Amino acid sequence: MAHVEANGIVEEYEESGSGDPLLLVMGLNGQLIDWPGGFIDALVAQGFRVIRFDNRDAGLSTAFTSAPPSKWALAREAVHRGHLHPEYSLADMANDAVGLLDALGIERAHIAGMSMGGMIAQCVAIEHPERVLSLTSIMSTTGNPRVGRPTLKVLRYVAANKPTSAEEAVEPAVELFRLISGTTFTEEEFRVMAKASIARSYRPDGMGRQLAAIMTAPDRTPALRRLTVPTLVIHGTLDPLVRPSGGIATANAVPNSRLLMFNDMGHDLPHTRWTEMAEAIRQNANRATAVE
Repeated sequence: MAHVEANGIVEEYEESGSGDPLLLVMGLNGQLIDWPGGFIDALVAQGFRVIRFDNRDAGLSTAFTSAPPSKWALAREAVHRGHLHPEYSLADMANDAVGLLDALGIERAHIAGMSMGGMIAQCVAIEHPERVLSLTSIMSTTGNPRVGRPTLKVLRYVAANKPTSAEEAVEPAVELFRLISGTTFTEEEFRVMAKASIARSYRPDGMGRQLAAIMTAPDRTPALRRLTVPTLVIHGTLDPLVRPSGGIATANAVPNSRLLMFNDMGHDLPHTRWTEMAEAIRQNANRATAVE
């Protein structure tokens, strides 16, 4: 792994493969190592130079220091928008992604993001269309508060669980992903991944600040309707964290987009679909090549 200074912060990143640059943007509180290795291999096999990075406030990239919003403040914002004043926005995080491309000397890239990363990828395509060859939005949504809302069961679990140390964080993470994942979830495999992630970096305050950026972001639907970049939307029919209506709304908003839904996928990247997803991302990327 390596790091660069970009957009006023330090960003940790890693590259795999060669060919067309594909920037992967991780979701809420996730790290670059949370992208499954088998999925990365499948993307490399499709001819991509895969670039992963830690978002600000996650992994080994720059940590911010302001107090994160309380659960009460987040709950209030969910009901009545306009009360939170986040330290940074999704647009700032999109600028981080573009800054990384600048630091690597990449003029244009394919962009794929999952969950919050999908929101950031959408912002990159909206704000910096000249830098984006194709867009893939995975298990994400438009910013319209009426779509993609989590189920009450997920909200109750998140509200009731707040680990106080890294040592206590593994089992709640396992239980959360048991709740939000699809039919291929394997407890022991995820526990190994959770331990590795928490050992590398444990930043619960960063999660709160990232969540504030999500909750205060404007509805991107009008801007998504103006996109001309080839777009693929991937979502699981079993997703209880960003419900399928979020992915459907994204696909409906972006002209000429393709919607790919999997019936064994929740809010996860099931190993049964890695090859199919990688092939679909390649096909979407080829649409950009055909236009050029």
